[in-house]
Amino acid sequence: MNINSTLFLQAVVFAILVWFTMKFVWPPITKALDERAQKISDGLAAADKAKTELAVANKRVEAELTSSRNETASRLADAERRAQAIIEEAKTRASEEAAKIVAAAQAEAAQQVVKAREALREQVATLAVKGAEQILRKEVNAGVHADLLNRLKTEL
Repeated sequence: MNINSTLFLQAVVFAILVWFTMKFVWPPITKALDERAQKISDGLAAADKAKTELAVANKRVEAELTSSRNETASRLADAERRAQAIIEEAKTRASEEAAKIVAAAQAEAAQQVVKAREALREQVATLAVKGAEQILRKEVNAGVHADLLNRLKTEL
């Protein structure tokens, strides 16, 4: 064999190999590389989108927490105001009840005083009649002198 023919034959085989590689091997490899590059870019875009969504979600959560804190603080303040109002109302009711009890006790005491005066008047009238009886040394009829006794009671 001649070196020229061998070299020529190798060049033809190499050309066929290049043509075969470019026709059948290279397109699937470039297609796979393009798909992989597309997947990577899609993943990066999804990651960026997820980052922005996470930031938005964090802001929304922070806003909700802030509003929740504010609402809790306002509810606590309302509860404290309500408790103070209930305490004041209870104090008012207690003082009214105490005033009623004092008034009732005063009325009862006044009634007791009136009853005691009436009892004393009757005792004084009885004693006066007995005293007059002893002075006169005769019996005084209480039924006859009832009007006299009543006048004596009113004077006392």
